[in-house]
Amino acid sequence: MSLARTHSVALIGLAGSLVEVEADISSQLPGMRLIGLPDAALAEAAERVRAAAKNSGCALNGHRLTVNLSPAALRKHGSGFDLAIALACLAADNVVPAASVGAVVHIGELALDGRLRPTPGMLPAVIAAAQLGHRTVMVPAGNAEEAALVPGIRVVGVASLRDALIWHGARLEPQEVEVLCAPVEDDPAGENLDLIDVVGNDEAILALQVAAAGGHHLFMLGPPGAGKTMLAARLPGLLPDLGPAESLEVSSLRSLSGRPVGRSLITRPPLEAPHHTITAAAMVGGGSGQIRPGAAARASHGVLFLDEAPEFAAAVLDALRQPLESGRISIHRANAVAHFPARFQLVLAANPCPCGQYGTGDQECTCPPNSRRRYLARISGPLLDRIDIQLTVTRVTAAQLRIAADGGRLSSDVARHRVAAARATAATRLAGTPWTLNSQVSGPWLRSPERRLDAPVTAMLDRALERGGITMRGYDRILRVAWSVADLAGVARPGSDEVGQALYLRKGMAS
Repeated sequence: MSLARTHSVALIGLAGSLVEVEADISSQLPGMRLIGLPDAALAEAAERVRAAAKNSGCALNGHRLTVNLSPAALRKHGSGFDLAIALACLAADNVVPAASVGAVVHIGELALDGRLRPTPGMLPAVIAAAQLGHRTVMVPAGNAEEAALVPGIRVVGVASLRDALIWHGARLEPQEVEVLCAPVEDDPAGENLDLIDVVGNDEAILALQVAAAGGHHLFMLGPPGAGKTMLAARLPGLLPDLGPAESLEVSSLRSLSGRPVGRSLITRPPLEAPHHTITAAAMVGGGSGQIRPGAAARASHGVLFLDEAPEFAAAVLDALRQPLESGRISIHRANAVAHFPARFQLVLAANPCPCGQYGTGDQECTCPPNSRRRYLARISGPLLDRIDIQLTVTRVTAAQLRIAADGGRLSSDVARHRVAAARATAATRLAGTPWTLNSQVSGPWLRSPERRLDAPVTAMLDRALERGGITMRGYDRILRVAWSVADLAGVARPGSDEVGQALYLRKGMAS
C-alpha cells in the first residue's frame, strides 16, 4: 500500500529528542498497532486518532495500520504524539501529501471530536525542535502563543485535525470549531508585596538585601508573628528581572509543569512555597511516566521558601543538599536520566520550639528541653551548614511601631536598585570566571593570593575556625557574605566591619 512519516518531540526533563512517526498501511486484518515503547497514555492514541479522524470527515483506512515511533529504544510518554500519528496515517492513505506532512513537526493531543487540546511542555518541545534544525511546527491553537515565544520558528496553530488537514492540502471544507484553551491561572500578586510594609526587624531587612545581592540562602528563627513569612514573601521583589536565558528556562519549567505561560516569557523570579506535607518526589521532581519538575526546580532563578521547616520530612530536607551545591537536579530512571536546573535561593523559617514561645519573654514556653532540641535537630547540621545567613527574628515592639509611623522605611523598589547595583559590581569583579554571584564563588578562589583578605581583617574568622565555631565550608560562606555586604555598601573590598557583619549574619541565630 503506502507509507508516510512525520516528526514529533519526546521530552526527558527539559531536553527533547526528535521522534520520527512512521505509518504503514498493509493488507492484513483491520486495526492499528503502535510500536516503539509507548506508555499507557500513548498506547491509547490509537482509539483517540481513529475517533478524531472519523469525526473530522476523514476516517482512517480500513486496512492494517502500523505506526512506528523511532528511535524504538527511546521510551515515549504522554499524548502529545496524537496529531503526528493522525497525519502520518492519513498521509499514508494519500489524504494529504506525504511531503508536506514530513516537513513539519507536529505536537498536540486530539479530542474525540477532532479538536486539539493544549499540551503541557509545549515551550521546551518547540525549543528542542528548533535546536534540532526544524523551522515549522504545528501545534494546538491553545498553545500557539506559547510556541511563538521561540525565535526563528514558524508556528502553525490549528484548532482541529480538520484544520491541520486543510493546511496540508486536503480537499475539505473548513468548519469553525471552538478552540480549546488552557485554563487561566491567577498568580499570587507577589509584585504588590512591598518591603515598606515590614515594620521593625531592621537586621532581617538588611539580611534580605544581602541575600538578594549575593544569591545567598537564608534561615530565619523566631516566634510566631515575628514576620518571617512576610519577609520571605518579599524577597523575590528585591531580585532583579530575569535575563533572556533565565526567562526561557523559567518559562519552560512552568510549561512542563502544565501551567500556562502566556504571551510573553516570565521576567520576574518565581516563588515556590510548598506545604510541609510535600514528598521528596514532589520537591525534586519525578512522577510516573513523563518526569515532571518538582518545587525546587520550579523555583530555579527565584526563591524556594519552606515555612515551618522542622515540620518537613527529614528525607525532603536532605534531598535539597545536593542541589544546593551543584545547582542541578538529576532524576535517574532505569532507561533515562532527566536533568532540571536548581539555582534557587533557599529560605527556611522555623519557630524556636514546638509551642513557639521559647525565648520570647511574653509567654512561658511549655516545651521540655529535650523537645526543643529534637525540634530544631530535624534540620540536619549538613543542611544548615549550607545556609549562608542565619539569624533570629524578634517580634515587633510598640516603640518600633511608633518609629515606623514616622516614615523612613525602605521600599522594594529602592532595595531592588541597591541589589542590582551590588550584583553589577560583583559581575564586573567576577568577569572571566564561571560565576556571576558571590554565593557561587569557590572558597579556594576567594582565598587565593590575589583576593585573600588581610590577616587583621579575617582575625575573628580565623579564631572562630580554630575554636570549632565554624567549619571550613562555613568559613568560605562567611567570606562570600562579606563580599556581598561590601558590594551592597559600595565598598571595593571587605574590611573588618564587613567581615564582622557577615559573621553575625552567619552566627546571629540564638542557640
